[in-house]
Amino acid sequence: MNPVIGLDVAKGETKGQVFLDKGIPHGKHFNVLHTTDGLARFHELLRDIESVAGLAPTVILESTGHYHVPIVRFLDEAQYVYIVVNPLISHQAKKSSLRKVKTDAMDAYRLCELFYKEDFEPVRKRGLQLLNLRTLTRQRNSVTHLYIQTKLQFHAVLDQVFPEYRGVFGDLFSKVSLRTLSAFPTPDSVLATAETDLADRIKQLIDSNRRYPLSKPLA
Repeated sequence: MNPVIGLDVAKGETKGQVFLDKGIPHGKHFNVLHTTDGLARFHELLRDIESVAGLAPTVILESTGHYHVPIVRFLDEAQYVYIVVNPLISHQAKKSSLRKVKTDAMDAYRLCELFYKEDFEPVRKRGLQLLNLRTLTRQRNSVTHLYIQTKLQFHAVLDQVFPEYRGVFGDLFSKVSLRTLSAFPTPDSVLATAETDLADRIKQLIDSNRRYPLSKPLA
């Protein structure tokens, strides 16, 4: 026998299906919660399948960003062989399948079928590290994009509300600059404040060990 367990991973929960060999599904689909208890029950299932088939099952799952990390970490620590499939490959397999019904349980079933059709390379220890690195890289790129978009939106709003504020501080996004802008969000609020009071307020925002030079008068 060549047992395999197909897993369709989602946020916090996974649907699974067992095949003992090609064309031989075993039992109904099952759920795995991404919790300590859920993974412990999954471990029991893995041992049960190994007892029935006489061989530890291979686990096949689709790459799902960070959602599959708890499952992959568990499999790695328990020393089970697993395969992480590129979503494009599994998507093509779904399109060519005669079963067009789309459910998470059916996706797990199709991953089992795909296992017997293709010659996949199991993930090694280094492979897990690369998967984690890819996930971190995607997250970093997402955060960087959000950071850039936020700054662009900030500039756009500032140009409409308080265009003269640009250039007052060397770093527009420094803590002192942002706190000053929060205290005096419009030109009118600056003009309504005495220059000495304005200077005193800014000094309160500056660390006692630093002197923060202004590039031009605030009023």
